[in-house]
Amino acid sequence: MTSAPIVVHRPSLLGGRRVTVHSSGRDEILGTAYSDHDLVVFLEGAGVAEPEAVLDDPQWVEWRGGHAHEFNAA
Repeated sequence: MTSAPIVVHRPSLLGGRRVTVHSSGRDEILGTAYSDHDLVVFLEGAGVAEPEAVLDDPQWVEWRGGHAHEFNAA
């Protein structure tokens, strides 16, 4: 694998970050996270066993276009 399967995209102009997961050769949008809690809920729904443990693991999650754990408007 060349990149993390979960991408937290840059903060939007209105706040929140789109979250996608790469699976079976395609990207699926999980939703827009406005907090780490939202992100954990999305990852649980995607079948990640211990989502809190992978948030800062670059093999699992790639934070794009901003600092990790920041969800305020761009």
